[in-house]
Amino acid sequence: MNTQKTAIELLAPAKNIECGIAAINHGADAVYIGAQKYGARKMAGNSLSDIESLVNYAHKFNVKVYVTLNTLLFDHELKGAEQLIHELYKIGVDALIVQDMGILEMDLPPIPLHASTQTNNQTPEKVAFLEQAGFEQVVLARELSLKQIESISNQTNAQLEFFIHGALCVSYSGQCYMSQAINNRSANRGECGQPCRLKYNLTDNKGTILERNKHLLSLKDLNLSDQIEDLIKAGITSFKIEGRLKDVDYVSNITAYYRKKIDQVLVNHDHLIAASTGKPQIDFTPAPEKSFNRGFTQYFVNGRQKDIWSVDSPKSLGEKIGRIARVEKNYFTMDDLYDIHNGDGLCFFSKKKELFGVKVNKVEGDKIFPLKMDQIYSGATIFRNLDQKFQMAIKKSSPARKIAVSLKLTQPDKDAFELIITDEDNFTSTFRTALPKSPANNPEAALIQTKKQLSKMGNTIFTLKEIEINTDEIWFLPAAQLNNFRRLALAHHEAARLENYTTNTIQREKNNYPYPEKHLSESGNVLNEKARAFYSRHGVESMANGYEKETNYKGKTLMTTKHCILYYRGECLKETKKAKPNLPYYLSNEKDSYQLEFDCKNCQMKVIKA
Repeated sequence: MNTQKTAIELLAPAKNIECGIAAINHGADAVYIGAQKYGARKMAGNSLSDIESLVNYAHKFNVKVYVTLNTLLFDHELKGAEQLIHELYKIGVDALIVQDMGILEMDLPPIPLHASTQTNNQTPEKVAFLEQAGFEQVVLARELSLKQIESISNQTNAQLEFFIHGALCVSYSGQCYMSQAINNRSANRGECGQPCRLKYNLTDNKGTILERNKHLLSLKDLNLSDQIEDLIKAGITSFKIEGRLKDVDYVSNITAYYRKKIDQVLVNHDHLIAASTGKPQIDFTPAPEKSFNRGFTQYFVNGRQKDIWSVDSPKSLGEKIGRIARVEKNYFTMDDLYDIHNGDGLCFFSKKKELFGVKVNKVEGDKIFPLKMDQIYSGATIFRNLDQKFQMAIKKSSPARKIAVSLKLTQPDKDAFELIITDEDNFTSTFRTALPKSPANNPEAALIQTKKQLSKMGNTIFTLKEIEINTDEIWFLPAAQLNNFRRLALAHHEAARLENYTTNTIQREKNNYPYPEKHLSESGNVLNEKARAFYSRHGVESMANGYEKETNYKGKTLMTTKHCILYYRGECLKETKKAKPNLPYYLSNEKDSYQLEFDCKNCQMKVIKA
């Protein structure tokens, strides 16, 4: 009978080392962080020194550190990227998350590679190819349903990673070129200007304005916290939180929340285990609605759903708390008594559907006094996007991650004592020293005192599970010497754990396993000669240059998305019996204009430069 357990990984983002440590302390099994260059968040780079410090902290808990080298590279950057990869390998990084296939043509160390979601991983054929090409883990497209994930899992062997929380790119990742076309800021090179969050007008082919000044490409944020078990059954083993630009409070809250959610699943399935060691000790109740969010959606995991968009505003709404019941000159009341505090940030949509924010100056009973009363009206739905009390709870918290240990004090000979430490990974270390001793006048009291001193874990990464005293006789051992003995033994065990940590290595051999396509358009994202060599070796016969080498984008598809404006308007050509719309539709603002093309067979919308 196969008794092998499946490790489930909670993967959290780290803008910097502070966020990385917070993620670990709040329960992450792995963190992903950017290096100085070549990451898809250019504003979230970190030095090798900081990454090495994070690696050393993480590995104490068997937590892995993945570094994002997930941008497309120009030829002149290849040498620098290869050198950086070797440096990252030397400091113990567990894997690289990459997009550019040219990296696989480099002289690489045996470091595992993960295929970024920007490699557009939608099908079993694509994932099978990446697996054969040398990727150990593949980040699937966010747009997939449970059935599609299960199909990929059944036909491949790579570890499958999936986003479960955070901001959503409206385009298939790696397939958006709007920012590049507008202002030469490539999303595939870490410089996305987020044109999808801008306001647009929607017009039909007769010039009629159908939607005015709406954020028509802006989506709500992903929240799959209720789908963890279903995703595991479908084949996901790594659950990824988006947010490498988010602050430490966000990372702490969201990581703690999903740690709790995943643990609730693990406890009910003997064949599943957490991918790392140690339990976080959290002194606040995590709540995702209290961190930055545009409202939540499950996106397409259960098929196409209504209300996945945030067309009225791309800003954070926070949590919905109620409606305004009465408006007076300098205060208002709510339809119920809510726990609102001085300094809270509230927001609401005006009657013209514009988002307004107000700060609470004071609260007296049911009366809420904001700093200003502009646009406030009776009946308005109120959201709280800054909960002062909650934020203070996070900032005042002292999170710690603890590994359970059992201690055994023995006396191997008359002049020495040994403290044997066994932790929850069944890793054992022994620390030996001589201690001043004398026969105990009161053996029972001496035994209690010895256990008490040895049980103090203090601010170490350990927590005591049990303790056993197995000596020749019950000795009186001075408290100061026992305390020092314990401190040295625990420090020795922590160092031994770190030294015992083994980074996984992968031996890749180049092959000619066929790529699923014979011809690559600009969306194949080929920018360098090594990428060309890679695809040629795998049977691709022709390749266009990537969009970053283009100068004229007229008539080019700049985005492919499953978000459909026809569906948003109730005009789905498959479902509605309404009169057919006057296609084509156009998106435009003061600067740019795009034609929309609807591929109803594949339920996709294309945004084309007009």
